[in-house]
Amino acid sequence: MVNDLIKLICIGVFLFINNYTQAQSKKYTVANAHSHNDYLNDQPFERAWKNGFGSIEADIFPVNEILCVAHSKKEIKPERTLKKLYLDPLLDALKNDKSHHVKLLIDIKEDHKLCLDLLIREIGPLKKYLSAAKKSKTITILISGERPEPKDYKNYPDYIFFDDDLKMPHTDAEWKRVGQVSLSFTKFSAWKGVDSIASKDKKLIKQVIDSVHLAGKTIRFWAAPDNEISWLLQMELGADLIGTDKIDELAGFLRRRSKDE
Repeated sequence: MVNDLIKLICIGVFLFINNYTQAQSKKYTVANAHSHNDYLNDQPFERAWKNGFGSIEADIFPVNEILCVAHSKKEIKPERTLKKLYLDPLLDALKNDKSHHVKLLIDIKEDHKLCLDLLIREIGPLKKYLSAAKKSKTITILISGERPEPKDYKNYPDYIFFDDDLKMPHTDAEWKRVGQVSLSFTKFSAWKGVDSIASKDKKLIKQVIDSVHLAGKTIRFWAAPDNEISWLLQMELGADLIGTDKIDELAGFLRRRSKDE
């Protein structure tokens, strides 16, 4: 009984120190910004890259052995390819700036097997810049949307990491292939970014963030309100990436806060 009590006290102290340290040390910059559905803005890749964003998202479909960027099938245009809008510009940008680290979140809309085969072929020129197991480099490739089951992660090169939604169990080896956790904000709260969030919702979101951190992963929320009140809340609670469709606005907001700290 005494031993169990000591264990509980030790765990409590660890959690307190861990949370306190994170709260004290976490500084948000544009490297914590995620460009959601980046291809929908008027300057795909370029706007987010020039603003220093640390994460950029593109949805893809396979079309005639080529990866096209679009939110839905009806929006597919043959000239809007992943290679043209993201891979080639990224390769050119890295020739001048190898210090800018970025996550390229690729959301597969259908046929993940074909998409991954095509992606592995298309990212060949960028391979020397890609992070892999135990080797962090300039670019981290994250696969989201339709993706393989965790048991099949081992069938893909170690520079392919997977975005996770915590719906499926993983072995330790499979969990190592998870590069990030992404969850819908609406699963935890109906808050619209106006006035204060309900205290129970805030507590739940904090618990989720802390549990993901204790599992050794970073976390972002999608479908969260896209305004300053929401950005501040996510930062307060410790989300690692702040997603937005408002690239310039979020970049300006984070730079102003960084100067004030």
